[in-house]
Amino acid sequence: MMSDPSNEVPACPEAMFRLDDRVAIVTGASSGLGERFARVLRASGASVVIAARRLERLKALAAESRTMLAVQCDISVPDDVDRLVRTTVDQFGRIDIVVNNAGINDPVLLAEDESRDEFRRVIEVNLVGTFDVARLAARHMRQAGRGSVINIASMLGLVASSPIHQSGYCASKGALVNLTRELAVQLASSGVRVNAIAPGYFGSEMTGELAADERSATFVRRNAPMGRFGAPGELDGALLFLASDASTYCTGQTLVIDGGWTAR
Repeated sequence: MMSDPSNEVPACPEAMFRLDDRVAIVTGASSGLGERFARVLRASGASVVIAARRLERLKALAAESRTMLAVQCDISVPDDVDRLVRTTVDQFGRIDIVVNNAGINDPVLLAEDESRDEFRRVIEVNLVGTFDVARLAARHMRQAGRGSVINIASMLGLVASSPIHQSGYCASKGALVNLTRELAVQLASSGVRVNAIAPGYFGSEMTGELAADERSATFVRRNAPMGRFGAPGELDGALLFLASDASTYCTGQTLVIDGGWTAR
């Protein structure tokens, strides 16, 4: 009797993580985790369109490889998002992977001291802008019958940030976690997967001041069961799992990479 091919172990298991001939978009790629994500996807074989507001930084990153293309984009501006998606399709013919990494945080203030405009700005970028990128890219993915959208949420979409007060950031990332579920269910039958990664405290441009302040750094070390910030490379595995064929039956999920913070 013939064996079921789905039960066979591939001769080279790591090959399922390869992204050869895939096309990826990474937003917020001018620094920090986004820059790392772009390099990891490229190293695994993908052509990568890198997007952010700071064009000079994008150009410097794109100069590292002929398979990177820099596109200036503020995801809170609809015309920018339209141009990002259109440029990707015009240049490469399709979109296989989207990493929605662009985001901002709000001033560290008590809620009663944070203005409505400040709160709205964080929601506009972290939630509405991310939705805009995902929905436009998903149109092309649906036509192709496959694709992977990876939203970069945060563990602070699952738990409160206090005593570091960030009402807008927590609200936006919590909403992004559930938006990921809803988009995943809407797109599941078309072969498009939507998942999220929720990092804990990682060293990046956004958390630079936090890491540099000894009192804040002590707070992180005391509350993370692993006793430290995450290193950038510790998100590589989650990224490649969700971007590649290693996760073809995974959708609507949020992978929390936080050193055990939310396990308490």
